[in-house]
Amino acid sequence: MAFNFSRLFAASSQRKKAKPADGSWSETIRTVLYAGLIALGIRTFAYEPFNIPSGSMIPTLLVGDYLFVSKFSLGYSKHSFPFSMAPFSGRIFKTEPERGDVVVFKLPTDNKTDYIKRLVGLPGDRIQMKGGLLFINGEPVKRERIADYVARDEHGNTLRMVQYLETLPGGRVHPIIEKTDVWYLDDTSEFLVPAGHYFAMGDNRDNSQDSRVIGSVPSENLVGRAEFLWFSTDGSASFFEFWRWPFATRFARFFQPVR
Repeated sequence: MAFNFSRLFAASSQRKKAKPADGSWSETIRTVLYAGLIALGIRTFAYEPFNIPSGSMIPTLLVGDYLFVSKFSLGYSKHSFPFSMAPFSGRIFKTEPERGDVVVFKLPTDNKTDYIKRLVGLPGDRIQMKGGLLFINGEPVKRERIADYVARDEHGNTLRMVQYLETLPGGRVHPIIEKTDVWYLDDTSEFLVPAGHYFAMGDNRDNSQDSRVIGSVPSENLVGRAEFLWFSTDGSASFFEFWRWPFATRFARFFQPVR
């Protein structure tokens, strides 16, 4: 029986054609893996995205804001890593935050939940609220009333809040809002901030569960400093209502720094 060279050649050609297909799959997998590792590295060591789910930092941050938090700005702890799984304690490459910085931290009571607040108290400070006014080391923090903060709730009702510019020791100026100066957290006992801890408060003073309730924040729990917004939506359009996205998007807040 004669040997069929044509069939052998055809089979060999088919095998050669199959190899690039197998190679393309492996290349795709490697590319996805490398991209995932790069994204994980950026998230862990450089910037991590967060979104704002509550109004405790109004008017500085609004519900529906999306922002980037810098990890390198304060150094690294186990909470800088996904699921807080780094095998060390304390902070490495530590840089002290400044009074007035807006930071993300892990809630001290569970070391899992992400909170975002403004640091008003540094280690060794004495912090107290009297009649809605913030006192640091026995001195009242200057606040100046400005135009009321006006917003709408989910039912379309107009909300009007008293708004101030607060000037922290060191000169950092930022807005705060108040419903009243006789809220249950507007008069407190004096807190002494322990070494290696910070006192965090929300800019929406009467609607914030902060260090007046949860206590001071250990340095190890700091995740990073809020740097700038990259997206914002008022929540009036669902994910599937793409035709309403342009009207729900707060374009004016894009790439605004967090101060």
